[in-house]
Amino acid sequence: MRTSRLRTVHPVLWAGWAALAAGAVLCVVGWYGISGERYAERQLPYLASCTVPGAALIIAGAVLLARGRDSVAAARVEELYGLLVEDGPAEPEAVGRAVLAPLAVSGDLLMVPGGTLWHRADCPLVAGKAEAVPVDSKLVASGELDPCPICEPAEETD
Repeated sequence: MRTSRLRTVHPVLWAGWAALAAGAVLCVVGWYGISGERYAERQLPYLASCTVPGAALIIAGAVLLARGRDSVAAARVEELYGLLVEDGPAEPEAVGRAVLAPLAVSGDLLMVPGGTLWHRADCPLVAGKAEAVPVDSKLVASGELDPCPICEPAEETD
C-alpha cells in the first residue's frame, strides 16, 4: 500500500523542484539581460521573456511542492491507519476486562467542599487533594451530592 501511493507522489515533488529550478534560472537570465541594457524599451523583452515566466514557474513549483508534501503526509496517515486496522487488539477478552475493572476500590468516601459529587478516596479526581474531606452522610441522604461517574461509589452503598 505504501509504495503504490508514494510512487504517485514522488513525480509531483520532482516536478515542483524542477519548476523552482527552471524559474530561478529564468529570473537570473532575465536579470542579467536587463542589467546590461540602459534603456527601458530594450529591457522589456528580457522582462517579458524571462523574468515573468520565471516568477510564474517559481510559484507553480511552490504549489507543486506543497501539494506533494500533503500527499506524502496523507499516504503516511493511510499507512498507519492500515497498520492499526490490520493488527487490532491482541486479546479482545483482556481489553474487555480492563475496561470493566473498577477505577477506584476504596471504601472511604470523600468530597471537595463546594463540589457536587462524592468520590471514593482513591478516585483520581480527589486522590492527593488536601482539600478533600470525608462525606457527610446527611448530604448524601438529602440528594445534594451525586455519585462520581468515574469511581462509581454508588455501587458500594447500595
